[in-house]
Amino acid sequence: MSDSSASHSADVQIIHHLGPLASLAGTWEGNQGIDIAPAKAGAHETHFRERLKFEPIGPVINGSQVLYGLRYFTMAWPLIQEHPFHEEVGYWLWDAERKQVMRCFMVPRGVLVNAGGTAEPNAKEFHLTADLGSSIYGILSNPHLDQTAKTVRYECTVTFHESWKFSYKEDTQLQIPDRPDVFHHTDQNTLARS
Repeated sequence: MSDSSASHSADVQIIHHLGPLASLAGTWEGNQGIDIAPAKAGAHETHFRERLKFEPIGPVINGSQVLYGLRYFTMAWPLIQEHPFHEEVGYWLWDAERKQVMRCFMVPRGVLVNAGGTAEPNAKEFHLTADLGSSIYGILSNPHLDQTAKTVRYECTVTFHESWKFSYKEDTQLQIPDRPDVFHHTDQNTLARS
């Protein structure tokens, strides 16, 4: 058996343990992204294309807890530009015993998010949240962002439409000085398996 055949066989075995994350394994692309971000006066809308890659990992043993997951990387480009405006790296994880789906990621702006939620193993949609100050599913930022655009809550909903298509909606809630209300920095996209 070649190394690539052995690797593929191991990935197939892991996928059986990924619960609602199983469909994500592989590479995805989409050009229907919409990003609503804060601007000096109000908000700025950017339409973008995106590429995500999910690689199976596991088992990850935490004492009696056994996790399986996906190592992932994503990059997004405005439709009219060649240079990316967003990227992130991290893990999507599944705890079958507790029916917990998790997304742990960081962006190169100096923000880390550990979000999670409850889902059934065969769920076609699930919802993740993280809150500033939570010791379970929480958010950390660098000192500059903590003062100028503090992330206080993160929400993400993932919906599987077909075996080859899924979409997500994210709401990163920011406290920005001199703005009385929390700003909802939202992102959404629909992606197809490439």
